[in-house]
Amino acid sequence: MKKIVKYIFLLGIATGSASCEEMLDVTPNSEFAPGNVLTSENGIKALLFSAYAEEQTQQNSRFLINNAEVSTDIGFNSGGGENGQLVHMINFTWDASLGTFQGDVWAPEYRCIRDANGVIENIDNVVTSDANKKLFKAEGRALRANAYMNLYNYFGPVPLRTSTLQVGDFAKATDEEIKAFIEDEFRTAIPDLPLPGQEEAYGRYNKGVAGGLLARFMLNTKQWQKAADASKAVIDLNYYTLFTPYKDLFMVANEQNKEMILVKQCKNEVDYGNWYMAGALPPAYKNSPQFPQYTYLPTMSNFATQYRLRTAFVNSFAANDLRKSLILTSYVNNANATVNIQAGDNARCFKYWDNATIGNNSGNDVPVLRYADILLIRAEALNELSAVPTTECFTLINQVRTRAGLHDLTIATTPTKEAFRDAVLAERGWEFYGEGLRREDLIRHGKFLSSAIARGVSAASATTDKLLFPIPQTEVSANKLLVQNNGY
Repeated sequence: MKKIVKYIFLLGIATGSASCEEMLDVTPNSEFAPGNVLTSENGIKALLFSAYAEEQTQQNSRFLINNAEVSTDIGFNSGGGENGQLVHMINFTWDASLGTFQGDVWAPEYRCIRDANGVIENIDNVVTSDANKKLFKAEGRALRANAYMNLYNYFGPVPLRTSTLQVGDFAKATDEEIKAFIEDEFRTAIPDLPLPGQEEAYGRYNKGVAGGLLARFMLNTKQWQKAADASKAVIDLNYYTLFTPYKDLFMVANEQNKEMILVKQCKNEVDYGNWYMAGALPPAYKNSPQFPQYTYLPTMSNFATQYRLRTAFVNSFAANDLRKSLILTSYVNNANATVNIQAGDNARCFKYWDNATIGNNSGNDVPVLRYADILLIRAEALNELSAVPTTECFTLINQVRTRAGLHDLTIATTPTKEAFRDAVLAERGWEFYGEGLRREDLIRHGKFLSSAIARGVSAASATTDKLLFPIPQTEVSANKLLVQNNGY
């Protein structure tokens, strides 16, 4: 049987090691059939790891970040080939033909679902221990739930394919059906997943990962009590903590710290690199006193496209907010001239600089879920459940603010539910810029469309149908039962 050799470094296959650099032989998907590899432990693990690989694709991270930020009050873009796509995100003129919807979201998520389905439906026939069967099935369920959660975040209800034996055209699930399915999948998986730190390898799902993703889903669907409970369950694991200082949180040297609950793991190699920094670098970048540790080399890529931050957002930070330390506002170019880029929506997110970058490929992991998110999820959910913000609301948000060097919020400064709601939204922007969470946050707070219009997007374009992205036209054309969504 012909083998495809892949680095599955993101899954941490190496026994007893978190370096995640062992090479794994992965059978081609066409050979994943019950008659051969899917009755052996190695075969089912290969299929499971294929599901992980689809869910943790690295190079689409920059597109997912930009899709979620240039359509908001945080991100902007100009120049290069990528601008041809991102300008539609900026101006709210996207349609179902835009390639990112198919290539970066729909296709990899459904490939993950396909592989997870294969694990779940074949696991009972695998020659392995009962403990392994429970674990692999739980991982498959959690991966499938996360994939459907991501699809729901983009497109709303989509077809629920829960078996590789399902063929033909499929209609979309109802909103209630898909929300119930995602929640049930996470809840069913969590008991059989290991505690954080006890998983076989870094990157495989544990109780903290599945519980944290469940908390985020409950928050985004405004199921406040469930969001509060799920986030508390993660906190009560007593494993995760905030990493300090913030400016070093995203450095390669500090990977696998206990704030990063789930990441897309990256390394300085083709097909596995984080490409965000190549687009964030301003033209002819040489160095900057703001980042004296960063040594830019001619062997590193500097894309024509420019991933930029909006000036109003940059100026919204408090002067003493330590999180501003990862925003580039001036630099020295190749002509040794100092260039100020704070104005004109031109500052840059420098969360992902890496001195070992090779070409496009930086080694910084891309955060998917951090402990700071868990704290703010619970703070927001508890506030929505109360007439006024509670003491715990302030305790939670102030943990994040303390690390940022900011004063505590109190009932005197933030006395109402509405004031605390606005404070959480602002805090999330300052905390998670460059991580691709802003679109869902603004939608949840009912400000996605109004903030777009306020910064100049046409009211004729920023309409309610834009609260969801359109299902890729190729999928609608191929499935006669699949109809386009109409926003919320």
